[in-house]
Amino acid sequence: MQHSVSYHRHSPSPWQQFFQTLIHLLKGNIGTGLLGLPLAVKNAGLVLGPISLLVMGVIAVHCMRLLVKCSHHLSAKPSLTYGEAAQYGMENVLWLRRHSHWGRRTVNLFLIITQLGFCCVYFVFLSDNVKQVVEAANATTFSCHMNYTNQTQILVPSFDSRLYMLCFLPAMILLVFTPNLKYLAPLSLVANLVMTISLVLIYFYSLTHITSPINLPAVGRAKDYPLFFGTAIFAFEGIGVVLPLENKMQRPQSFPLVLYLGMGIVTFLYTSLGTIGYLCFGEHIEGSITLNLPNCWTYQAVKLLYCFGIFITFALQFYVPAEIIIPPVVARVSARWETAVDLLLRTVLVIFTCALAILIPELDLVISLVGSVSSSFLALIFPPILQILIFHTEGLSPLVTIKNIVISLVGLIGFLTGTYIAIVEIVARNRLDHGEALSSYMVQ
Repeated sequence: MQHSVSYHRHSPSPWQQFFQTLIHLLKGNIGTGLLGLPLAVKNAGLVLGPISLLVMGVIAVHCMRLLVKCSHHLSAKPSLTYGEAAQYGMENVLWLRRHSHWGRRTVNLFLIITQLGFCCVYFVFLSDNVKQVVEAANATTFSCHMNYTNQTQILVPSFDSRLYMLCFLPAMILLVFTPNLKYLAPLSLVANLVMTISLVLIYFYSLTHITSPINLPAVGRAKDYPLFFGTAIFAFEGIGVVLPLENKMQRPQSFPLVLYLGMGIVTFLYTSLGTIGYLCFGEHIEGSITLNLPNCWTYQAVKLLYCFGIFITFALQFYVPAEIIIPPVVARVSARWETAVDLLLRTVLVIFTCALAILIPELDLVISLVGSVSSSFLALIFPPILQILIFHTEGLSPLVTIKNIVISLVGLIGFLTGTYIAIVEIVARNRLDHGEALSSYMVQ
């Protein structure tokens, strides 16, 4: 979820603004979640996975549109945040009016959890990919032959991925000390470019190495489907950028077209890469498709380029929780301590996300857990409820009410099952890791 930043002195033309908003919408939705979708398709099955992604894309876009409609109804001038929309929506109901401020606080809490969750995922993603490049460096060649047996071959084992996270920590702290996002604009532009090139190369490799799907199950195991839900909703959780982007448009009436076009592109990318990636690597697909790429300089460079893009994006993702948490705290201290407290809080928040990543260094399960816990609320549960709260006095049709309740229930069931299964898998994998470590110690 990323806030758009204006870099132009002159007001852009409507077409320029349309294009800029579209780019920001794509940026707000495409990140590490996209790379985890081939594994998500494996968890759901070769047929059920793509169909589920399409359905989830339609529901996610519908919920984004609901949020925009609710914001318009509450305010003639579109300048509300997601949290303010929730607060004013609760004020519309007499018995909720006294507690309406909890609407804003709840949405802000889930925004903080989601964004800090993204930052945790970034730590795990960076450490896993850089570790793999380092370990395979001595045997990296110019020949990009398909390795059917597993991911990139590990030839010189290095230290634990958690230590790589600690190596990234000082750089991340310095990055979030940037006082204004506009200073990151040139780096952000480069990051977007290299991530786009990386994605094109990943698509190219996956398309040219598709294997026969005859042995791949059409429908996955029922107990793995909640993991699919968590990963998919993590990828689709761009609802937080919708109102900020619309608020910045001079002609907000053209925003629905931006939304449908942008999310149409996103849904196509998600469904196609998820399916193609699973067809390419089959049962051996990793938490991020980059971890399956072969030992050649082209694809090792792809990993490093994507890592650079994710590193810069960390600051943009961190900006949202920082803007919610830090200003109220800084306002309580004297002017001479403001800068010191601001920097201290930023440091503590980054250390917190790194510590969480170290505790759960499993990329696929962290993505699924973050998606299930917070993205399900923001993307699926809150918008339909908000529409019911705001329009209940204006005679919502029973069909619309039923549809909204069903969407919220889907989100709630996904939240409960996805969170439970992700935690169970994390505990099981940790026990397995400890068991293997103990066995190797006993052998020595």
